[in-house]
Amino acid sequence: MGRLFGTDGVRGLANRDVTAEVALDVSVAAAHVLGTKGAFAGHRPRAVVGRDSRASGEFLAAAVSAGLASAGVDVDDVGLLPTPAVAFLTAATGVDLGVVLSASHNPMPDNGIKFLARGGHKLDDELEDAIETRLGEPWDRPVGAGVGRIRVDTGRAGELYVEHLVSTITTPLTGLRIAVDCANGAASEVGPAALRAAGAEVLVINAAPDGLNINDRCGSTHPEQLQAFVVASGADLGVAFDGDADRCLAVDANGTLVDGDQIMAVIALALRDQGRLAHDTLVITVMSNLGLRLAMTEAGVTTVDTAVGDRYVLEAMRAGGFSLGGEQSGHIILAEHATTGDGILTALQLASRVAASGRPLADLASVVQRLPQTLVNVSGVDRTRAAGDGPLGDAVARAEQLLGGTGRVLLRPSGTEPLVRVMVEAATQAEADRVAGELADVVRERLAL
Repeated sequence: MGRLFGTDGVRGLANRDVTAEVALDVSVAAAHVLGTKGAFAGHRPRAVVGRDSRASGEFLAAAVSAGLASAGVDVDDVGLLPTPAVAFLTAATGVDLGVVLSASHNPMPDNGIKFLARGGHKLDDELEDAIETRLGEPWDRPVGAGVGRIRVDTGRAGELYVEHLVSTITTPLTGLRIAVDCANGAASEVGPAALRAAGAEVLVINAAPDGLNINDRCGSTHPEQLQAFVVASGADLGVAFDGDADRCLAVDANGTLVDGDQIMAVIALALRDQGRLAHDTLVITVMSNLGLRLAMTEAGVTTVDTAVGDRYVLEAMRAGGFSLGGEQSGHIILAEHATTGDGILTALQLASRVAASGRPLADLASVVQRLPQTLVNVSGVDRTRAAGDGPLGDAVARAEQLLGGTGRVLLRPSGTEPLVRVMVEAATQAEADRVAGELADVVRERLAL
């Protein structure tokens, strides 16, 4: 599998790449490293372990708990809960370590292991490297009363999380009818529960996880079912989570998709009006639509661009002291209330803005006039040469000059696949399609294998 830790923990095909042995060994190594670094000094260490609804999560969570307990760490097994819930519990209960078994929006056969440090933040790269180095390393493990104990939570963890979520809104959702697609994932219970506790009438689909149906033609990666359901049920809006509920996309009453860019704009303006948008700044990635940037400029909100990936958004937010950031995919971070993207929190904040303003979601989302966008994935090329190819760079420059202030070009090598992504935004769809097609041809010619 190459380097064990990727950009979002350990992830791969469950029981092939991410095995019980890997889960056990990496958990022991994590406890060993954190203990050596002094994270457990002066007290008996504790950890929170949670998972999404994949069948493989059952044996992987058991292996993680076993590894931690064998290393002298007491474990609170909170079962099926979203990734942001585990992050919240790690911070709120003062434990030393959080562990999530999830592959987020990936298909069911995948799974992953993500470690969270005290306070609910992702482990830094230095600690991950140290853990990987010490895999299988012999050390003096505890015996007798020194081994950890495993306690299975009876539901209080989920209740604490829901209480926290509801406490973040100032306007209740009374009178709103909200449709919810839980992706048959980790939000299947706590997602609807939080919205109901906030006062909404909640209609639910895809909230019957069986271990196999997570993200299966549903949730934020497949919102078509929710779009039809919102219209058929007469809901005021709909929200769709992914498998571990760290993402949220929305649907207005007409069945039109409201993406992460539009959601960020609505929440940014709400926070600005309340004086809670730190430095009047929104952190976004280079993939966000130009329409979002133009809307924020018009509203007097500064945008800060990062590379694609929530870790880069979070790094920029922490470095600049910013309170809001996210991605077009619906992975949105509200730093005042969470240390990671939280789909249910996002849904509550969005619905609360609808309730407080008395305006339908379609009206609020219209602040972002999305420019037509075309994305072409050019495969079978040498992505490593993309940045240094002169003629390709010249072609991009000519396209940008042609588009002027009404569009933009983004040419980006994939981080995981042998392809180059060409994204073009323009005043019309025809122009975006044409420019993207022309640039894709140049990529194929210049970067051919």
